[in-house]
Amino acid sequence: MSTASAYSAVPGKTPASPAWRVLRSLILLICCLLVILPFASIVSTSLADAEQVNSTGGFVLWPDRPSFASYEAILSGGVVSRAMMVSVGITVVGTLLSLTATALLAYGLSRPGSYGHRPILLLLVLSMLFVPGIIPSYLLIKELGLINSYWSLILPMMINAFNVIVLRSFFMSIPQELIDSARIDGANELTTMLRIVLPLSKAALAVIGLFYAVAYWNSFFNAMLYMNESAKWPMQLVLRTYVVNNAAIGAGEANAAAGAALPPSYALQAAILVLSIIPVVLVFPFLQRHMTKGVMLGAVKG
Repeated sequence: MSTASAYSAVPGKTPASPAWRVLRSLILLICCLLVILPFASIVSTSLADAEQVNSTGGFVLWPDRPSFASYEAILSGGVVSRAMMVSVGITVVGTLLSLTATALLAYGLSRPGSYGHRPILLLLVLSMLFVPGIIPSYLLIKELGLINSYWSLILPMMINAFNVIVLRSFFMSIPQELIDSARIDGANELTTMLRIVLPLSKAALAVIGLFYAVAYWNSFFNAMLYMNESAKWPMQLVLRTYVVNNAAIGAGEANAAAGAALPPSYALQAAILVLSIIPVVLVFPFLQRHMTKGVMLGAVKG
């Protein structure tokens, strides 16, 4: 069926004119190019050789002679590879703890008549409106003895009030008859949540987990405040230190000892940027099928 006939098949829908379809296609093409070109330029710059990067001033759209010299120089120092492992560990542990705490809190708040659910819900809403400052947060972490500890990068971000409220709304949309049938069969609240509620909430949990994982992976400010040892820095703080401050991160010493010249700074910065987004790009396709259902939480169903 052609596009025009498909439009005409919908009652009250007039087919779009060819000029409007061409204009719409051009707008979509321009939007796609605006998204793809910066990313393609970063990847190309990281793969370009020193001569091409210097001749183009750091902007390479397509490498003439692809080379992995920038990645070898970055990974040879050990700083980036160690920071990558730190970020992966923080993201995995933090996401699991955040999902567990968020699911338990959201389920408790979604059950009518649960003890203290109204004051706790009010505190969650107030925490979204009144955010503590940097100094009180730092003093709290210091009093808890978490300075220079990986827990200082996980515990302050473990529960997000918005994610709790969204997941609570999803739990409340589950038919009450299923909960009642589980209770008739003798299931307690924990069994009901594990056997009934959570299996029906895979899409919501996948989206909330993705939100937490991206937040943990991209977080650098807490590490900048609480981490005194550079050996414990996560990937994003190393990225900020090198790209924004243009500081050496250890690759220069390793290459100088080997007698090799460093690639241009633009190529090194592009290589670090590519390494920092690879894990998110690899994980997203596995969660994409849940995104469509998950992002419709709270939407009006007709």
